[in-house]
Amino acid sequence: MTIYEFSVITNTGFLYLNLKVKDPPKNVKLYLRFFDFSKDKGEAPFKLDPVSSFELNAGLVSALFEFARNIDKKIDVIEFKSRSDEKTSDARSKYEGDILITAQTESYLLHKSFRQKVKIIYEKIFRSKVPLDAALQILQNEEDYILRILEDRVARKLVMDKQIELESIGSEFLKEMGEFGLTGIGITSFDLSPILVFKNHYTLEDVDEILRNIGIFPEIEPLEWIYRQSFIKNEQIWVYIVKSGVGPTVEGLFEPYFYLLFAKPQTYLGEFPSKLTARFNQILG
Repeated sequence: MTIYEFSVITNTGFLYLNLKVKDPPKNVKLYLRFFDFSKDKGEAPFKLDPVSSFELNAGLVSALFEFARNIDKKIDVIEFKSRSDEKTSDARSKYEGDILITAQTESYLLHKSFRQKVKIIYEKIFRSKVPLDAALQILQNEEDYILRILEDRVARKLVMDKQIELESIGSEFLKEMGEFGLTGIGITSFDLSPILVFKNHYTLEDVDEILRNIGIFPEIEPLEWIYRQSFIKNEQIWVYIVKSGVGPTVEGLFEPYFYLLFAKPQTYLGEFPSKLTARFNQILG
């Protein structure tokens, strides 16, 4: 599980929904992601002199850190985006309310992909409820829908339905390439949430740790792959990340799987990622 909490708040501070999905792991750096579905009022920001700007920023940072301390959380990074850099003003203008959605997640999730899931949830559940009011409670079937989208249940079911076939091929590949340094194979959803790992060296919890230790993931074109260095339990490994080009379509959104290949350092797999992708795609495509 890669998401631990999901909240819907108005810009006035009214907490409409706080959905605790799962207890977060201990001593792990997590992200609190923000998704703005508020109406763009088109107001130009105030132009402050340097001293006033510094004082406002200092006050904001101090307040955030004091708040984090009071709820027993630690802030490592605060990311800001200037209005001049935003390309979403046209998209935001269609929003009718002032809704802010936040999610506490694993740090390695692909933000653009995760945002697409949140947007589906907004359009399906919350757009019709604007303005949010305590009298309009979330129904059980709506909560189930939110979890179904967040947890990639459609993608997971497709993999689990084919698990026996996939594990048979995975075992065959691990046996074939083990002497060349391949130590494990995994499958994730389109935002890198782990779904399945073929039992050899690693568990799903190990995959979480490996992905956390990679850092930033670049965009990958369908049927292409990259490799990155990581480590698990002080052991260095290489990770090949392959974008499959196949996957389910959920509410009009195409969600291609990623395949992960875990290998010893300096391992050269040649065209093997392409071979594995072709075989897996025959099953999941």
